[in-house]
Amino acid sequence: MYSYKTSGTCSKEIRFDVEDGIVKNVTFVFGCPGNTQGVAALVEGMKIDDVIARLKGINCGGKGTSCPDQLAIALEQVKETI
Repeated sequence: MYSYKTSGTCSKEIRFDVEDGIVKNVTFVFGCPGNTQGVAALVEGMKIDDVIARLKGINCGGKGTSCPDQLAIALEQVKETI
């Protein structure tokens, strides 16, 4: 299980697994429950590169980032280590 401390979002942390390049078990700590649960459900079972490509750069309310963007950043960091 990986853990990523978010920055600039309502969520404070994202926890997830990556197995054989597949994203699994995504959970957000805090944030908008419906949105974060929706994002987690949508990316379940996707290839890490596909998740990054779809979510990177999404902006929430002019913050310059978002919970989905933070997940993409977290996955990029994990991808560098695997």
